[in-house]
Amino acid sequence: MKTYAVVMAAGKGTRMKSDKPKVVHEVLYKPMINHIVDELKQVGVDEIYVIVGHKAEEVEKLLDGVNIIYQKEQLGTGHALMQCKDALAGKAGTTVVLNGDAPLITSETLKDLIAYHNDNQLKGTIMTCDCDLDKKFGRVIRNNDQVTGIVEFKDCTPEQVQISEMNCGEYCFDNIAVFEALEKVTNDNAQNEYYITDVIEIMNNDKLKVGGYKIADLAEVGGINDRVELAEATKSLQLKINKQHLLNGVNIIDINNTYIGVDVTIGADTTIEPGCIIKGKSSIGSNCHIGPYCEFDNVEIKDNVEIKFSVISDSIIENGVDIGPFARLRTNCHILEDAHMGNFVEMKKAVFGKGSKASHLTYVGDATVGSNVNMGCGTITSNYDGKNKFQTIIGDNAFIGCNSNLVAPVTVGANAYVAAGSTITDQVEDSAFAIARARQVNKDGYAKVLEEKRNQKGK
Repeated sequence: MKTYAVVMAAGKGTRMKSDKPKVVHEVLYKPMINHIVDELKQVGVDEIYVIVGHKAEEVEKLLDGVNIIYQKEQLGTGHALMQCKDALAGKAGTTVVLNGDAPLITSETLKDLIAYHNDNQLKGTIMTCDCDLDKKFGRVIRNNDQVTGIVEFKDCTPEQVQISEMNCGEYCFDNIAVFEALEKVTNDNAQNEYYITDVIEIMNNDKLKVGGYKIADLAEVGGINDRVELAEATKSLQLKINKQHLLNGVNIIDINNTYIGVDVTIGADTTIEPGCIIKGKSSIGSNCHIGPYCEFDNVEIKDNVEIKFSVISDSIIENGVDIGPFARLRTNCHILEDAHMGNFVEMKKAVFGKGSKASHLTYVGDATVGSNVNMGCGTITSNYDGKNKFQTIIGDNAFIGCNSNLVAPVTVGANAYVAAGSTITDQVEDSAFAIARARQVNKDGYAKVLEEKRNQKGK
């Protein structure tokens, strides 16, 4: 039997005070909608449908491997699900219905919801949670195990307000039964909208079995409607992720001031200092020392690496590398084993060889640097002519003196030596010594003449 998922992501999110659709706002560096879709993919549902409306193109561009359904008018949750009729009606299977603004739901909870629904042979299942009575959520009305209805808070009697079990807004349905019930949903209410909650009453009228699956943590399904709730969800997820890394053997010095994305992996005995931001599909190996105040995005870091006060994106760092402080790597850098990058070193689209060193104030762009190369302070690969980028190649064991400019395209051979202050425009052969600078001229006693001239000007 197939399992389908429908994610309602068409709303504008007026209370966010934003030009962006609500579901593209990020929780811990990842859009809400991507949190939900990725969890559904982990569940292994057969088909995912995302209902889009307000600024649909901004939501669509974030998604792949899903089916897009358009809701031109937002006329309620029932109306949103109706938009999937052509794609899903008549198909046997189970359909999970989720809100696009509840990004903290986990694949484990979704698997349990689906299993509960199928094992009990239900036609409809509501996800519920026990909450404080002052919460203004819809109350779940039961007759033993049968859920007979959902009453909105504003419509509750005094007795119903005392019910602690509340509707979380996530559902699981028999796919054929839910679309048959949707045909009977009307907009006969004050808002003139079609509500998915009416499906529960309709299924009861049709003598169908409807249940409630109760979860322990409301935070998983709490909807985000404004920036305060966005910040609260981010903090909740931050602490949850950090605590899990601690349990896995990672040493996080300050869990409140360390920000690790949901897709990040970190090996045991690695220490993360305060102020670090680690996001994207980054991975960090074992026995590393990171921080403080590093920012990584889609970075693969192997074992026994030390990085301080540095910004790195879309790069690979091999075992035993030492980086920082204040280094920057971007756009497909590959730093090989035991290399060293010191303070104020930047690399872009560079391969930096095993055991090579750039200790300070160096730029390496569009370059391949061999092993055991020394790049002196102030060395620059001049890779851009104002229109095009060009490659620099440096062979193994080369020595590049301080304040050297390597004007690409250019090759410095293995075991070559470039004198400090040189501007290299032509190939340097293997084992050659290259010097390209003006000859020094000393004028004896002329400093005294210059001083006298300065004194005359000062009068």
